[in-house]
Amino acid sequence: MIRLSTIEKVYRTAKIETIALKDVNLHIKRGEFLSIMGPSGCGKSTMLNIMGLLDQPSQGVVEIDSEHVAKFSDRKLARLRNAMIGFVFQSYHLINDLSVVDNVEIPLLYRSMSGSSRRKLALEALDKVGLNARTRHFPSQLSGGQRQRVAIARAIVGSPQIILADEPTGNLDSVMGAEIMDILNKLNQEEQTTIVMVTHDEILASQTQRIIRLFDGSQVN
Repeated sequence: MIRLSTIEKVYRTAKIETIALKDVNLHIKRGEFLSIMGPSGCGKSTMLNIMGLLDQPSQGVVEIDSEHVAKFSDRKLARLRNAMIGFVFQSYHLINDLSVVDNVEIPLLYRSMSGSSRRKLALEALDKVGLNARTRHFPSQLSGGQRQRVAIARAIVGSPQIILADEPTGNLDSVMGAEIMDILNKLNQEEQTTIVMVTHDEILASQTQRIIRLFDGSQVN
């Protein structure tokens, strides 16, 4: 589902060159639940952004579902992201002025479908994460765990084959974090969604099928 081959990412300014990733080789199978671990600044989020087509490597090959994406136009990359990839972030990134159901609908605004179809899919996604009683609430009226459930519903509303989660439990206590992991595990097991999760939590990482560890931009396992 995802293949990174000899990936390097270098950030350059007039005076400084920073190597964020070097010689990363990773093959993630369809339906796998994988976690990425490592100290802050080791390249975890950079790797996730490259997998999610939000950033391009300085060198190396990225394949998504056997598609080489290097020569894709920005428009084609955006279509591929919208169709295949759902994102979950530590800070939720919800729009406070929109209701829960309107937040979940956002990825569907870029698809050719009616408003009623969007609303139906959004309500189904919220039901999957146990928030069908909170559809008209606003993010400020929800707990941290509920806001992260909304973020997951938004990520899955378009039935993506891949979910990329960057510290999805980082702002939550252990009970709420366990609930979010239960939802991710259920998506992986019941819908065979491929999930890549960045985390600092060894206990949560141990629940995934494989752990990739990074240190100073390199794989260490």
